[in-house]
Amino acid sequence: MIAALGVVFGDIGTSPIYTIQTVFDPTDPHPVPISTDNVYGIVSLIFWSVMIIVTLTYVTLIMRADNDGEGGIMALITMLRRWNVARGRKSATILAALGLFGASLFFGDSMITPAISVLSAVEGLKTVEPSLEKWIIPITAVIIVVLFAVQRQGTAAVGRFFGPVMILWFTAIGACGITGIVGHPEILKALSPTYALSFMFGHFHIAFFALAAVVLAVTGAEALYADMGHFSRRPILLGWLFLVLPACVLSYFGQGALVLGDESKVSAPFFLLTPEWARLPMVLLATAATVIASQAVITGAFSVASQAVQLGYLPRLRVVHTSAKAYGQIYVPSMNGILMVGVLVLVFSFKSSAALAYAFGMAVTGTITISTILFLYIARTRWHTPLWVVLIGGGALVVVDLLFLAANLTKLVHGAWLPLLIALVAFTIMRTWERGRIITTKAREEAEGSLREFIDQIADCQPPLARVRGTAVFLNRGKETAPLAMRANVEHNHVRHEHVIILSIVTVPVPRVPDAERLDVDALGFEEDGIIHVTAHIGYMEAPDVAAILRLLDAEQTEGQIAVDEASYFLSKLELARGKEKTMPGWRKRLFIATSKFSADASVYFGLPQERTVIMGERIEV
Repeated sequence: MIAALGVVFGDIGTSPIYTIQTVFDPTDPHPVPISTDNVYGIVSLIFWSVMIIVTLTYVTLIMRADNDGEGGIMALITMLRRWNVARGRKSATILAALGLFGASLFFGDSMITPAISVLSAVEGLKTVEPSLEKWIIPITAVIIVVLFAVQRQGTAAVGRFFGPVMILWFTAIGACGITGIVGHPEILKALSPTYALSFMFGHFHIAFFALAAVVLAVTGAEALYADMGHFSRRPILLGWLFLVLPACVLSYFGQGALVLGDESKVSAPFFLLTPEWARLPMVLLATAATVIASQAVITGAFSVASQAVQLGYLPRLRVVHTSAKAYGQIYVPSMNGILMVGVLVLVFSFKSSAALAYAFGMAVTGTITISTILFLYIARTRWHTPLWVVLIGGGALVVVDLLFLAANLTKLVHGAWLPLLIALVAFTIMRTWERGRIITTKAREEAEGSLREFIDQIADCQPPLARVRGTAVFLNRGKETAPLAMRANVEHNHVRHEHVIILSIVTVPVPRVPDAERLDVDALGFEEDGIIHVTAHIGYMEAPDVAAILRLLDAEQTEGQIAVDEASYFLSKLELARGKEKTMPGWRKRLFIATSKFSADASVYFGLPQERTVIMGERIEV
C-alpha cells in the first residue's frame, strides 16, 4: 500500500494545490464571485464531486471490472471485444471505438498532468520570494527531465521511494486544513449536500461554468483505475479511504475557511494556509508530491500503451517488465520518450498552471464519461445487473459526468481544444494501425500459406530438395502458417537445411517458466525429415534467449544432433508499400507505413547473434 501511495495517488492527491485557486481565478472567462454562499457552495460541490466520481464511480464500482488484474479503459475495451464483438453485436463495436477515443484522451491527460502539476508546485516560490518567478519554467523543465529519466527503475522501486514522501504530504495538507477549519469551523456545514444543490440550482449560471474548475478535484480518478494492474484493487481502496480522501477533504475545507476569513488570500489559498515559517518547506514538499502526481499518469500511460499493443492498436513496442510479483508493472521506453517531449513542449508553450487548467479538465471529463458508459454496458450485458438499476443509478452517474463534460466544452477556445487534438491524433494512429494490420495480416497469411501443406510439399518434392549442412532456425508467429523466409529459401534457392526448427515464442502471464514446462515439440507429421516446430513458453520477466531455448532440445526431439552455437537464424520481414487497391485512403496508408517504423527490432528483441542472422523480406501492398 505504501508503494501504491507513491505511484497511484499523486495526481488526485495534489489537486488541492490548484483547484480552489482556479475556481475563483479572476482571469477566468467565467469567474465565480467571492461570497459566503459561493464559498460554501463550491466547497460542498468539490466534496460531493469527489465522493460521487472517485469514491462511488471509480473505487467502488469501475475498479471491480478488471481484465485478469489489469485496469484502465483498455481493460474495458478488451472485455467488450471478448464478450460481445465476437457475437457480432454492433453496439459493442461502437462502444469499443468510443473506448479507444477515451484511451486516446488519457494519453493527452498523461502529457498535461506532469506539466500542470509540477508547474503549480514550483509556482509556490512566488509566495516565498516574488523575484524567483523567472526561475519557475527552468526549474520545472529540469524536474520533468529527471522524472522521466528514473522511470526505467520500475514502478515498485519508484513507489517505495515516493511512498513515504506521499504519507508526509497527506499528513501535512490534512494538518494545514485542520488549522484553517479551526479558524472558521462553520465551513463544515458544506458537508451537507444541500449547499452543493442550492448552489447548482440557485446560481446555475455561475455553478455550471464553475464545474470546469471543480473537476480538477477529481483529476487522477482515471489514473487509479489505469494503475490497478500495478498494485491490485485492495491497496488502492485502503489507501484512498483511510489516508488520501480524509487529507484532501480537510485541505479543501481548510482553504474554504481561509477564503471566508480573508478574500485576498484566494490567489494562493493552498500555500497561504500554511504558516509562513513552513511555506518554503511546503513548496518543496509540494514539488516532490507533484512529481509523484506525474508518476500516476505516466505509469497509467505505460499500461494503456501495452494493452493497446496486445489488442492490435499499436505496433510491437519494447515493454520491460520490472517486477516478478506484479505482471502489470512495466516500463515502455518509447512511450516514456514521447511523453517527456510532449510535457516539455506544454511547459514552454503555456508557461503557467492556470493556462493549462482548462485543457486538463477536458481530458479528464472525457475519459471519465466514456469509462462510466462502458462500465454500465458491461455491468448489464456481462454481470446481468437489473435494467432498472443501470438506468436509474447508472443514469444518474452519467448525468453528473455529462454536466462536467459540457462545462469543459465551454472552455474549448481557452485550451480545452488541446487534449481533444492530442486524442484525435492518437485515435487516428491507433485506428489506422488496426485497419492496416488486418489488411497486412490477411495478405501475409495468403503469402505464407498453410505450414502443414508446405511441409507435405517438401516431403513430396521430386527430385528431393538438396540438403545443406547445419541448422536453420526460423522464427514464426505460430504453427498455422509457414515462415515467409523458409518458403522463399525453398522456392528460390531450392534447398533446405539438414535440421530445420520453426520456433514460436509465447509469453505467458507468470514471472518465470520452469525448463520442464517450457517446450512443446511437434514433428509436423514426419518423424525423420529433420523439420520440427517448437513452441517455447517464457515468463514475462524472462528475456527471450533463443540459444538457451534450443539447448533444452535433445537429439531425439530434433531428429538428430544440432549445433546450437553454429545455427543460422532466419527472420521474415515485411516491406510495406502503398498498393492501388482502395483498402484505405492514401494518407492513412502513408500513416500506417510510417507507424510501422516504430515496431521493435525482432533480432534485438529475441537476442539473436547478428553475425548468424539472415533477414529475408517480402513485399506486401497495403
